[in-house]
Amino acid sequence: MLNLRRKKYLAALLPFILIIISFELLPLLMIIVRSFTLADASGFTVEHYIAVFSKKLYQQAVINSLIVSAVSAAVGLIVAFFGAKAASGADGKTKTFFLSVLNMTSNFAGLPLAFSFIIMFGNVGVFVMLGKQIGFSPLANINLYNVWGLTLTYIYFQIPLATLLMIPAFEGIRKEWQEAVSLLGGTLFQFWRNVGIPVLLPGIFGTFSVLFANALAAYATAYALLQNNFSLLPIRISEQFVGDIVQQPEFGSALAVIMMLLMVAAVTINNNLLKIAQGGRS
Repeated sequence: MLNLRRKKYLAALLPFILIIISFELLPLLMIIVRSFTLADASGFTVEHYIAVFSKKLYQQAVINSLIVSAVSAAVGLIVAFFGAKAASGADGKTKTFFLSVLNMTSNFAGLPLAFSFIIMFGNVGVFVMLGKQIGFSPLANINLYNVWGLTLTYIYFQIPLATLLMIPAFEGIRKEWQEAVSLLGGTLFQFWRNVGIPVLLPGIFGTFSVLFANALAAYATAYALLQNNFSLLPIRISEQFVGDIVQQPEFGSALAVIMMLLMVAAVTINNNLLKIAQGGRS
């Protein structure tokens, strides 16, 4: 009976296993192999990786991607912390409405988001022209077409996603814990420092990893906003596969592998920092 049940489970999992192998593992293996292949397929080489780290254009693409990803993830997480805290303490109807808005805004990305920001904060955007009319220079001098303008755009879709990910973590904090700290003479600050934040640490680090990977791989928003005028890893990767003049899929595969390694490194660092933080409080 037990063997029959296991066979049924395996039969049910077989379609998913085939999908994972066909659309994830095999393409990943092909990208890795192609990244070490010469352009004429005559042998293997590491010159693609050497070129990435020796040419300034691609060095800048890596640096810009890291800056945009790290800053947008950090700012989105900070704002989401307070949003998730407020949502977790709201009543049923308010929370349902808030979650509906979050779901809607978290999916508002890509081309529509880029065009919306161009309309609002472009060189002749609504808010930029308004800033010029009222003489408010911080608003009038916004430059949407540089690394910080792109980061601002990314922060927009990072905040609702981070809030959705953080709400379950806040719901794990019980009101009785805060009452217990208060009865023992502790302050609200002491509760969050010694109880609340340590409980939220796995959610915080996990959310940061998701946000970092989400921003690092984002392509449509950056391309619609800046096209090829800004050096970013996803844009440089796409150039190698769909370039109008020269296509270099082997070099593009090397760039893709580097982007995946950056994601793995970010997740690994986050996990190690979490272990250190939890070990220091145990």
